[in-house]
Amino acid sequence: MTRFLLLFIAFILAVPGYSQQATARLKVACIGNSVTYGYLLEDREQKAYPAQLQQLLGPTYDVGNFGLSGATLLRKGHRPYTKTQQYKDALAFEPDIAVIHLGLNDTDPRNWPNYRDEFAADYYHLIDTLRAVNPEVRILISRLTPIFSGHPRFTSGTRDWFWQIQELIPVIAENRNVELIDLHTPLYSRPDLFPDELHPTAEGAGIIAGTVFGHLTGKYGGLQLAPAFSDHMVLQQQMPIPVQGKADAGQEVTVEFNGVEVKASAGPDGKWKAILPSQKAGGPYQLQVSTPDKSISINDVLVGEVWLSSGQSNMAFPLAAAQGGKEELRQAQQLSNVRLLHMKPLAETGNFAWDSLTLQKVNQLAYFSGSWQRADSASARDFSAVAYYFGKQLQEELNVPIGLIQVAVGGSTTESWIDRYTLEHHPQLVDMLHNWRKSDFVMDWAQERAGVNIKGAKAAKQRHPYEPAYNYEAGIAPLIGFPIKGVIWYQGESNAHNIELHEEVFKTLVSSWREKWGYNFPFYYTQLSSINRPSWPHFRDSQRRLLSQVANTGMAVTSDIGDPQDVHPTQKKQVGERLAAWALSKTYGKRVPYSGPLFKEARFSGNQAVCTFEYGKGLQASDGTTLRGFEVAGSDRIFRAAKAEIRGNKVWVSSDEVPEPKYVRYAWEPYTTANLVNKAGLPASTFNSFFSKNK
Repeated sequence: MTRFLLLFIAFILAVPGYSQQATARLKVACIGNSVTYGYLLEDREQKAYPAQLQQLLGPTYDVGNFGLSGATLLRKGHRPYTKTQQYKDALAFEPDIAVIHLGLNDTDPRNWPNYRDEFAADYYHLIDTLRAVNPEVRILISRLTPIFSGHPRFTSGTRDWFWQIQELIPVIAENRNVELIDLHTPLYSRPDLFPDELHPTAEGAGIIAGTVFGHLTGKYGGLQLAPAFSDHMVLQQQMPIPVQGKADAGQEVTVEFNGVEVKASAGPDGKWKAILPSQKAGGPYQLQVSTPDKSISINDVLVGEVWLSSGQSNMAFPLAAAQGGKEELRQAQQLSNVRLLHMKPLAETGNFAWDSLTLQKVNQLAYFSGSWQRADSASARDFSAVAYYFGKQLQEELNVPIGLIQVAVGGSTTESWIDRYTLEHHPQLVDMLHNWRKSDFVMDWAQERAGVNIKGAKAAKQRHPYEPAYNYEAGIAPLIGFPIKGVIWYQGESNAHNIELHEEVFKTLVSSWREKWGYNFPFYYTQLSSINRPSWPHFRDSQRRLLSQVANTGMAVTSDIGDPQDVHPTQKKQVGERLAAWALSKTYGKRVPYSGPLFKEARFSGNQAVCTFEYGKGLQASDGTTLRGFEVAGSDRIFRAAKAEIRGNKVWVSSDEVPEPKYVRYAWEPYTTANLVNKAGLPASTFNSFFSKNK
């Protein structure tokens, strides 16, 4: 039915004297399986999505629930919808609008492996039969609501068959000229609403109803911009700039910036995107976004270099608490061309329980909020000290505006920053998602702290920022599409219990973010510092090896500025400036030293181990004394303290207790006082030649 006719019907229903026609309501048939039916809902007649849709649409619509638990779209499936009474009733209803949500049960091993080639034809048959009873029927076919990883058949086939069906549904929509509605995306980040991994709660059914309502009416609340757009923002230079948001369906959106005007139209889901051409560094400018009935002005916009800073508490560590931070804050007013977007957590993950409102908002992914601010003593006080010093160094060297986005959570795990789809499709990491609070994948400390935070939760699947995928869904997903130059990362403390696992999740994190943004941006990370935690030497060496395994990365060594007892060393200026050196050299082509000595190889001659290094020019002891921190081992792999001497750009290492050394290592104590640096004064990384040889 055309939109004009829908509007006409609404008009005549509102005119006095049409009381007889007022009974001729638009009929909406909701066709589907148990999700449509409302399986597991206590008050199904009022809480199933068709009932909630009826409440949203109001009395001018008549919404019928023709859902059947277990129904398949496949006509040779174990319970074909077209052979049921619900199907007959739906046809007899002669709907003006039909919303079809079928396919979940087709993922059953009784169905998809045998009859997958018939799925499209069977869907066409259903569409054609609906059109036979009403040629003007408006048909919406749905991308499937999620099946989550705790489903018993998830990895044995359901996951893969589910996505094969998802990819086929848009093809069917296009070939039969019906509308496509996405019921998957609004729910995919809400596993808390699916207690049995398949069927939504009443709140989840409400999200389905709201999605269908928006698609039917085109009403999405008018013009809105994506969260990253606000006054004082920085846009990435020399890249096309997507400006995006929501508006009512079909509305034309006009975007004006720096003398350029581009237009876009909001789709059936209300989403729109207008692409501004790339810009040179400069500003301030005004960004004007408008529809025929609304206009939004974003003021004081700069164009320059934008970096995302993320990780856990050492990235979140505020400038005011850093060594020298208070003095730095007095000068912050001078950084007029540095802008900060601090996406602050709703609640810290300290050793305390969250209240009921916080728990609810965490489930709703309302955990981060913030807007762009000029860097001054107020905005910089609680901003990441590492990111602040990184940005300040870049601004001084590049002389262009710098935008810094902070999204960091104390204690957060690496996997919490990876998107759900990537985790679900990883052969090892998929097992991290389900029942994560009792999983060996997650550090005991993180499980315990999360348990304290959410101990007052009534929701069976209460969410938490340490949960796999959570921080991506709440904090990173809203930024996807906002151009950045690169990422700086300080995290690992909550993954140091399982080094081999971290190697996999780190690689996956980097590749997944680059895939989401669509380009291979630089990713510069901080090696863990020194502290009396036994696994940290192994972890630091693993981080060193990752440099050669993940392209376009860099690593700031910080073992020389650790603390034996405190996981939060306060010397953050050095960390930020070391990360900035990597960016200035590798990303911007500046001739600045950026790395301390990185172990290259060891050769063994008699009782000597001769070590060579990349970035080893001007090797020396940082404090002018003899070298500390070297050990050697023979074939028994028992390491013993060794003497070390610099000869040219090599280090010669020996021990009277190891007459025939086979292996050498450096800075292998959890808290180390090892003192090898290069001419630039940058510290050497922890290393072990055994692992370098065997990785």
